[in-house]
Amino acid sequence: MSDSNDTLRQAALHYHEFPKPGKLEVRATKPLANGRDLARAYSPGVAEACLEIKADPTNASRYTSRGNLVAVVTNGTAVLGLGNIGALASKPVMEGKAVLFKKFADIDCFDIELNESDPERLADIVCAMEPTFGAINLEDIKAPDCFIVEKICRERMGIPVFHDDQHGTAIVVGAAATNALYVAQKRWEDIKIVSTGGGAAGIACLNMLVKLGVKRENIWLCDINGLVYEGRVEDMNPQKSEFAQKTDLRNLDDVIEGADLFLGLSGPGALKPEHIKKMASRPIIFALANPTPEIMPDVARAAVPDAIIATGRSDFPNQVNNVLCFPFIFRGALDVGASQINDAMQIACVDGIAELARASTSAEAAAAYQGEPMTFGADYLIPKPFDPRLSGIVSSAVARAAMESGVATRPLEDLEGYKAKLDASVFKSALLMRPVFEASKKDARRIVFAEGEDERVLRAAQAILEETSEQPILIGRPTVIEARCERMGLDIRPGRDVHLVNPEDDPRYRDYWGTYHEIMKRRGVTPDLAKAVMRTNTTAIGAIMVHRGEADSLICGTFGDYRWHLNYVTQVLSDQSRRPHGALSMMILEDGPLFIADTHVRVHPSPEDLAETAMGAARHVRRFGIDPKVAFCSQSQFGNQGEDSGKRLRAAIALLDEKPRDFCYEGEMNIDAALDEELRARLLPDNRMEGAANVLIFSNVDAASGVRNILKMKGGGLEVGPILMGMGNRAHIVSPAITARGLLNMAAIAGTPVAHYG
Repeated sequence: MSDSNDTLRQAALHYHEFPKPGKLEVRATKPLANGRDLARAYSPGVAEACLEIKADPTNASRYTSRGNLVAVVTNGTAVLGLGNIGALASKPVMEGKAVLFKKFADIDCFDIELNESDPERLADIVCAMEPTFGAINLEDIKAPDCFIVEKICRERMGIPVFHDDQHGTAIVVGAAATNALYVAQKRWEDIKIVSTGGGAAGIACLNMLVKLGVKRENIWLCDINGLVYEGRVEDMNPQKSEFAQKTDLRNLDDVIEGADLFLGLSGPGALKPEHIKKMASRPIIFALANPTPEIMPDVARAAVPDAIIATGRSDFPNQVNNVLCFPFIFRGALDVGASQINDAMQIACVDGIAELARASTSAEAAAAYQGEPMTFGADYLIPKPFDPRLSGIVSSAVARAAMESGVATRPLEDLEGYKAKLDASVFKSALLMRPVFEASKKDARRIVFAEGEDERVLRAAQAILEETSEQPILIGRPTVIEARCERMGLDIRPGRDVHLVNPEDDPRYRDYWGTYHEIMKRRGVTPDLAKAVMRTNTTAIGAIMVHRGEADSLICGTFGDYRWHLNYVTQVLSDQSRRPHGALSMMILEDGPLFIADTHVRVHPSPEDLAETAMGAARHVRRFGIDPKVAFCSQSQFGNQGEDSGKRLRAAIALLDEKPRDFCYEGEMNIDAALDEELRARLLPDNRMEGAANVLIFSNVDAASGVRNILKMKGGGLEVGPILMGMGNRAHIVSPAITARGLLNMAAIAGTPVAHYG
């Protein structure tokens, strides 16, 4: 164990030191490349922003970063489980908090560590920083000083002040307790609570539970000195006194009898197995001390097998983690210019977190926590921190509560649009895919998935039913699909929510192999081979369904080689009017989308092929609400080389020039010229393209595929596609690396009627 701890220690220190010390840096959001930029960023242009703010202080959120800037403030007197280690030693924790703000809610953050132990003077310093920040997150300040600091700051400041150790913990505990009572079939007003820990977090949790409906007289608070009772003078403060009981009982053992919920925010070993056995049926155990809880979950489970257990640890189910709360409550508060974070906003946060856990789990969260139970129940009371839906659901609920309770200074006009924007900040494809999703809702098209047993396909099918009007059809064995849906916590079931084709036993089998044989009988396929294909080849089965009109589009390729799938798609679905002529990938980058073609279909395209690919790409790009600007890319630049690739691209452009086109195209040129307007203008001043190209057409599949993969692996690009062009939206072949969200995007593309497709 010591070797393991030493390894973890070294890894943690290495993480903090390299490649550069610390976890934060400051970056400019505007260009500063020349004198013109300097004049606008600083003198004299900066004066204009200053005067606008002087005239109207709310303009600070328009012209500065204040509206998205939070201070994490501490004096280091109660840091994690380390205690009073001082302001300087607390800095790694505060930097970590700032990183979480940025990662989970895209909130900029400064960590501020102050050498001040007097709570009133500390509050004075915090209040003086109000012009700089949009909100204050107080952190790791010992009790009862934290109560004093927060009270003074909230009274004097016009921005949200939130002590996360108190209220963040209370909100997540409230959400977990809400769902624990749901599982145990108990009600707030009926339960008895016994708590250990009279610190800031413990008191805040009890106050939150009272707000949610627990009767104050049913709460029994214990600390290191025993029960908090009326008349006790040892180690008391006003916050503890609010939970003092009028009783002769004096310790935990006396009061635990019949308790429904144990709430521990104290230290290891505070709760014993014999205590749990005295509790009410189906007891709820929240042992939240870190790193060692009041009782280990396995010990509690052994004492009462049906106990519902949560801890503060990540190696057991139901980790009560403040990161589920603070990024999103601040996000909602900042976006409406809230003057405070009030009870209504905190309860909205509780409800949002609890509701999300009861919904089906997201594919992204499942991927981040592979192997962990993700089905709502005793072992899954609250969502995981990496569930990307938290931002949209929780932050929008907080924003709504702020507006309804009257503390929003910049109310939102379109709350649904705001939620969609939050989702788009998490799901990089969401904003660009919106026109496609809207078009796909106009007709209930039937999408057949060849690999219907794949976990990503099942999660995509769930999302399709929730977000579109499409009808998913899955090819796979019913027992396997049902078992996997059950294990993953999905609501869908074969036969009830999704149509199913069972390749092992389907009444249409005779029709399917007969159709396939009829298509392929002059291409060497015998009846026996046709029968075998229709039993084993799900891509061929899906293509036959589309051919027979039993589905509108096929999606395949979650495993296997692209060209293998393409062979069967072409066999069954190609005709005189439809044939594959290219694969188009949309790569979503930090500065917007970039389309790459042809990434899969034609290895060495002719000029006619290249012209056809450009026309198809332009049509598809418009589906995303984007005006296509097509660049033909090569080592050759505007005719300066005579190699094969340059010749073919120039010939393709000549073919396009023969008729008027409704899209901009230019070439042949290097990629840098395609993306840099100034460079392109120096090379060919009268070129016909303005701005950067957004569609790159390459002379061979190796170049296109290579650029696509480099952008994905090294450029952080998110791929939508590949989109199979030329098939009238009847089939699309994805790559094995595709995610469930990627499959949902492809389903929306496949679900767009041909009238919208063009």
